[in-house]
Amino acid sequence: MINRKTLSKIYAQRHLYLLILPAFIILVLFSYQPMYGAIIAFKNYNPMLGIWGSRWVGLQQFYKLLSSMFFQRVFVNTILISLYNLAWGFPMPIILALLLNEIAKTGLKRVIQTITYLPHFLSWVIIGGFIFNLLSPSQGLLVSISRLFGFRYDFAPLADPRYFRTILVTSSIWQNVGWGTILYLAAITGIDPELYDAADIDGAGRFRKMFNITLPGIMPTIATLLILRMGGVMNSNFEQIFVLYSPSVYSVGDVISTYVYREGIGKANFSYTTAMDLFRSVINFILIIITNRISRMMGRSMW
Repeated sequence: MINRKTLSKIYAQRHLYLLILPAFIILVLFSYQPMYGAIIAFKNYNPMLGIWGSRWVGLQQFYKLLSSMFFQRVFVNTILISLYNLAWGFPMPIILALLLNEIAKTGLKRVIQTITYLPHFLSWVIIGGFIFNLLSPSQGLLVSISRLFGFRYDFAPLADPRYFRTILVTSSIWQNVGWGTILYLAAITGIDPELYDAADIDGAGRFRKMFNITLPGIMPTIATLLILRMGGVMNSNFEQIFVLYSPSVYSVGDVISTYVYREGIGKANFSYTTAMDLFRSVINFILIIITNRISRMMGRSMW
């Protein structure tokens, strides 16, 4: 039971509660309410019978997906693409923030920030159009440049399994590096300036201050973002891959989210794809717990 003192505090701060009410409703409708539908992963779901009217099959859908060669392929692709993005994409904003912090000219720093941050506001449909126009084997920009210098350009990178993952990782870094840089620059502003003054007195150079003051100062932010990033390892980026991929690169680019879309929406295989998505969510949850435990051992954790 809520006591009178708690009710009085809620009433005194009623305007704040009203402000968060829309966000709370959205969270319930789009995050918690769909959890009810996860039960169809354990049923042979028939839309005509409804969730409770469909036949209960237990773990049959999970046995089916674990024995499917398509699931094995999309599982491996999801892991590899996410790890490539993590290995190459996660350090890039840190490096760029450290370098921008050393630029003394404010105007130049703002120009670089604007250029790197701008792609974050573009949807993957627009970015996909840029990439198609750049890499098209018939009339792309690279074709025009290669012909100008007398080189032969007769391959399609977006349709070649050898280059598709590289294109995914590169374009993902290009879109997201600016946003991550702003987060780290904001963390850098919280570092005590007296530490830099003391380092100047001791004769420390820029790189010494960068590695001994700036980088340790933003380590809590790095740990927090790494934990959140690890929680999405099994997600990949559906919009990016869906816009760029084609059947010719399914062997290296088809991930769980795109496979769920084709099987669930395209073939109405709802129970099977729900089981797959539930499996992915469990893996993400386990990765968050493991990463947070490791961070706690290093003195950094979210909870």
